[in-house]
Amino acid sequence: MRQSLRIVEQCLDRLTPGPVMVEDPKVRWPAQLEVGPDGIGNSPAYVKHIMEESMEALINHFKIVTQGFRVPAGEVYQAVESPRGELGHYVVSNGSNRPYRVHIRGPSFVNLQLVPTMIVGKLVADVIACVASLDPVMGDADR
Repeated sequence: MRQSLRIVEQCLDRLTPGPVMVEDPKVRWPAQLEVGPDGIGNSPAYVKHIMEESMEALINHFKIVTQGFRVPAGEVYQAVESPRGELGHYVVSNGSNRPYRVHIRGPSFVNLQLVPTMIVGKLVADVIACVASLDPVMGDADR
């Protein structure tokens, strides 16, 4: 016990605490730190700078959410792979900041079309297992 405590004390004696500054241009945030009164880079000037940037970003996001953003007129269908199958979004724009039409193609709606093929000739008790094997989300199925 006493020896392990001595090893820890020796390690602590060799450590020199201080601010960590990174000079790598890819990591600019630590390189711009100013050492403050706490010695770790939280000077009042830096905190004010971060707060101003955060407020500008918050205002920008608020404007995008409330006013939207303009997209070119036209239509697009984009599909992504989800755990239950293909999830597609069809969007039509008339060039304004709000979409003219949006349709979401859920994978459960398409997957449930297989149920009649799966249950033909099976027992009624097998219907539950057939539907459960598709792992449907009924919120998708009623679109």
